[in-house]
Parts: sequence; structure tokens; C-alpha cells
Amino acid sequence: MASEQPNETPTNPAIPAPSAEAGPCDEAAAPSKKGAKKAEAKAKKEAEKARKAAEREAAAAATAAVAAEDHAKDNYGEITKDKKIEAETMHLRDLGEEYIGKSIKLRAWIQNSRMQGAKMAFVELREEGSWTVQGVVAASPEGKPVSRQMVKWIGGLNLESFVAVEATVQKPLEPVKSCKVSGYELHLTKVYLVAPAPEMLGLGLAAASRAVGKLDDEEVGEGLEAKLEGVSITETTPAASLATHLNNPAMHKRAPVSQAIADIRIAVEDLFCEYLKERRFKKFHPPSLIAAASEGGANVFRLPYFEKECFLAQSPQFYKQFEIAGGRKRVYCVGPVFRAENSNTPRHMTEFIGLDLEMEIEEHYHEVMHMLEGVLLHIFKGLATNCREEIDLVRTVYPSEEFLLPEGGKEIRLTFAEGQALLRAEGPSEYANVRDDEDMSTAQEKALGALIRKKYNTDFYVLDKFPTDARPFYAMPDPENPEVTNAYDFFMRGQEILSGGQRLHLSHELEKTIRSKGLDPNQPGLKEYCEVLKSVGCPPHGGGGIGLDRVVAWYLNLPSVQLVADYPRTPKRLSP
Repeated sequence: MASEQPNETPTNPAIPAPSAEAGPCDEAAAPSKKGAKKAEAKAKKEAEKARKAAEREAAAAATAAVAAEDHAKDNYGEITKDKKIEAETMHLRDLGEEYIGKSIKLRAWIQNSRMQGAKMAFVELREEGSWTVQGVVAASPEGKPVSRQMVKWIGGLNLESFVAVEATVQKPLEPVKSCKVSGYELHLTKVYLVAPAPEMLGLGLAAASRAVGKLDDEEVGEGLEAKLEGVSITETTPAASLATHLNNPAMHKRAPVSQAIADIRIAVEDLFCEYLKERRFKKFHPPSLIAAASEGGANVFRLPYFEKECFLAQSPQFYKQFEIAGGRKRVYCVGPVFRAENSNTPRHMTEFIGLDLEMEIEEHYHEVMHMLEGVLLHIFKGLATNCREEIDLVRTVYPSEEFLLPEGGKEIRLTFAEGQALLRAEGPSEYANVRDDEDMSTAQEKALGALIRKKYNTDFYVLDKFPTDARPFYAMPDPENPEVTNAYDFFMRGQEILSGGQRLHLSHELEKTIRSKGLDPNQPGLKEYCEVLKSVGCPPHGGGGIGLDRVVAWYLNLPSVQLVADYPRTPKRLSP
């Protein structure tokens, strides 16, 4: 019969009861001390992660809340018709003590920027040329007129972006050496983006502000030169090639040195016109399109002209003479000259600006030569006086010695034969046998220029009486020596910048000389020229043509005339 006693384990005092820690089946349920510590560490780690996540969420929520409450949101951003600056417009060159503490408006480019923590940024603003000033933007505790968001936005603007700013003029704690306007700084209260720049510039301002590297105007690939960036001018900034400069015209022109050269170039043109107007010269405009190759040469550009063909003028020579034949005593013109010469050198371009004059001769052709000397000396002295700041700026990039001028009344005038004799006697040995009846090479001209600078202490001089074979058909032969002409060249630092002389004014003598050069006076172009001089009595006259770009390049001792031209044209370059 089954027992009805409870199913209990009988107690045997001789056998101890099983321990709670005993037996292999219970080890997993009851961890060791080491396992307990691991579990505790894991729990703490998970709790810390949860706490940090909660903090991040709280911070993000706080940031979102602050962003929603940006009190300065109307004081920055892309400009719209609703965002206006009412302050007085100011130019950096006009800043003075009277503006300290006043609010002004400035439109400028972002040249440089750097963040100073989350609440402050410094920006370098450039208005034009080298006129730069430091701008400071700092967030206020209440977030108005400047908030943290505004500071961050300004600090993130791409360099060379164009902005309009409102700012208070203040004195910095110490002069800001990196800016031209070093005695003032602008505390920005409004900044509006007018035109953004790309994040990557084809040519950075630092490279654009340095001397060019490779002079050959060849296309470059997508290497370093094609991707140069930079803001401040440093010796470590790679030099960009001439091609890189010219392929990025906007940034090339933004460089202060480029603007200084451009200003000097226009000053030369203005001084040329000023001097001649004061001496009763009359200005006229010759055509650039002509019906036949001027001067009978082959180096001309041909163009379709309706059902015919036309050419770009090689010079205004014939038209200057037409003006004299037309009753003008003295004339001048400024305009483009075209030469279809495949000359790829630092001194040649296929289009350049000519400064030309022509005048009646009363007694001797040296009247014209002295007039040309006078206008060039006027230009050189005017540049030294009126463009000192620009010249000094250019020399920080392209160092050169001061351009030496002869003492007043002691201009250096040598005949061509005297120049060759000087080369034979004192020049390099390779010129020991140069001849008086052959034109000079560029190397000879430079060697002679060095000799004249050393001997006469001048960079400006004249060579007169060029050999007949080295001059065009309209040059007047010397009445006493038909082997040479009443023609001259002017030189700067050993390089030619002007050709001129007396012209043949009697039609029968002109036709005779044309035939002696192997040309036909009845061919198109020459026929019209001869007929004008045959149609009226034309007084003796002479003149000269000055290469504007060469004058500037050699005065500043630049490595290439292409750095002077606004948009140079060469056999390899027809754009931009």
C-alpha cells in the first residue's frame, strides 16, 4: 500500500545536505566574483553611453532652439532687396580719424579669413588694388547684432567672394601689418553676400601677386599651376606660369601688381597726349581696316570684307602723312597696330598700342627727333612723380634699378655707326666685327645698352642715321650720304621702343625709292599712297611710332610685354 507520507528527502544525520554552491549544474546560475565585476563594468559603460547620447540629443535640441532664435538672421546672408545698409558709403583710401566710432558701408572682396573660436572671426577685406583692411566680427551674449551663427557663416565664405558690409570704424590695439589700412579696423555688424566665389580658384591671389614663373605662353594641364590657391603673398607660394595668369584673367587682374602696371600704362598714354596737346598737336583716328597691305609688306592679317578682301593696318604711317598733306602741321594718334609676325618672344605681340606723331619740318629733321625726346622725357619724369606708389609696388614683385635719365640738355645721341664702333671697341668679343651697313640684332642692342649705361649713366638714348637697307622705302636718305637715312631709333635699357625719321614728301622721289626696293609704286596700297602725295604740295615732315607696352615694360624692367597689355595677342594666344 502506497505510503501517504509527504515526498520529502529523508534526513540522514550522517550525510550532510547538498550545499547551494556545490555541484556542476549550479555554476552558471551563481556567477563568480570575477563575472560579477565584469557585469557591473558593462552596466556602467552602457549607462555612460546612454548619458552621453542624452547629452548630445539635448545639445542638438538646444542648438536647434538657438538657431530658431537667431536674433542676427537679418544681418547676414545673401543680399536681397529687403537687406539694405543705410550707412554712408566709404572707400578705404578715404578713411581717417574723423570716422572712428562711426558706422560706414563698404563693398569689397574677402581676401582672407580665420576663425578665432566659435564667437569671433577676422576677415581681410580688399576694395581695389592693394587697399585692404581688417574686419572683426564677434558674437554678443544676446546674439544681436552678431550671433554665433553669423560668425560661423562669415568665416565660411569662399575667398574672393564679393560682399557688402556695415561696420563701425575703430582703432586696433596695434597696427595691422598685413593690411594697407593698418591704423583702422572695421567691426562688422552686417555682411551680405553679393557674389560668391567658387571653392577652388584657377589662380589664387597669392600666386597672381607673385612674379610669373615659366614665360612660354603654353597651355597647362590640371596640375598644380592650374589649381593654385592662396591668399597672402608668401615665398612658399608656387609661381604660376604666364599661361596660367593669362588663362585666369579675372584673378590675374585682381593682383595689386597687375593693377599697378595697368595704371602706369594709362599714365604713359595720358602723359603722351598731354605733352603734345600743349604743343599744338591735333589728334585724329586712323583706320584699322585697309584695302591693301600697308607698306608693301607680307606680314599682315587678311580678312574677308563683303565680296572683297581687306587687311589690318600694320601702322598708321600713311594716314599720318595724309594728315600733313591735308593741311595739319602737327598730328598724333593712339590706337592698335597689327603685325602678323610669328615672333614668339617676350618683346613681341601681334597686336599692340601705338603712340604715333607726325609733324612738319621747318629746317632739319632733328626738330622731330627732339620733339620725340621731349615727349618721352616728359613721360619718364611724370611717372617718377605721379606714379611713385605704383612703381614701388611693382618693384616689390619685379625688382629693378631706378630708370636712369640723362642730365637736362645732355641727351645721348649716337649715330648708328658710332654705336657699332662702341660695340667693336668695348663690347663682347662676338661683336668685334659688326658692320655699319647691317641692322642690329636684339642681342647687339642689349649689349650696346649695357655699354651706354656704364659709359654715360643713362638708360635712355637715341641711335641716328640708320643704314638705308635697314629702313623702309619712305625713309629720307641723307642728302650728304645716301648710304644712310635721316632715321632714328630710341632705346630703353638697351631695347628699342621707337622708330622714326624724316619721310620722302616728293612723289617722284618716293616712287624712285619704291622701285629701288624691288616694289611697284602702282600696286594696290602703294598707288593710293603715292597719289595722295602727288595730288598736293606736301611740306617736309617726319615722325615716329612708340610702342606703349614696350615703354612700360622696359621702364619697369618686366620680363615680358605681355604683362603690360590688357589682353595680349600673340601667335599662340587669341583669347580671352
